[in-house]
Amino acid sequence: MTEATDKSIHASAVRVGDHAVLIRGPSGSGKSRLAFDLLLAGRAGHIAPTRLVGDDRVHVWPHEKALMVCPAPALAGLLEVRGLGIRRCDFVPEAPVGLVVDLDAPDADRLPPPETLEVRIKGILVPRIPVQRGFSGLPLVIAGLTMTANSSSADCSKEFGNHITLTIATE
Repeated sequence: MTEATDKSIHASAVRVGDHAVLIRGPSGSGKSRLAFDLLLAGRAGHIAPTRLVGDDRVHVWPHEKALMVCPAPALAGLLEVRGLGIRRCDFVPEAPVGLVVDLDAPDADRLPPPETLEVRIKGILVPRIPVQRGFSGLPLVIAGLTMTANSSSADCSKEFGNHITLTIATE
């Protein structure tokens, strides 16, 4: 990718395990907040280890069969924490996107049709979670990262369905 020729997009990204969660949404929808919450969840061990990729503006581009993301150079290592301001944060220079989260999504449904759970960006199909306006994205993202669709105790290797296995961002 040539950052000088590719425009950045208004989004944030956090690497969870080996893949990034790309967080999109309108201004004020909570992209930075969700990025910070994911960083805290990773630090607490609720999800795979996390690192910031970028906050507010990122670049995305296709590479082989993956969608890649990196921070806008001027904002690399910076994260907005509402109420505290801009903070410096460890970051990774790029990561493949494993999940897209769309905040304030008009197509967010209680039981979403399968076609809304994927999005094509720059020709690459990526799993997607649409989040309804006013709802916290964190529980949905953690569920998307750690639980398989149609999970039941029959799928459980421990024979009781109260544990979580990592999926999307850690495969």
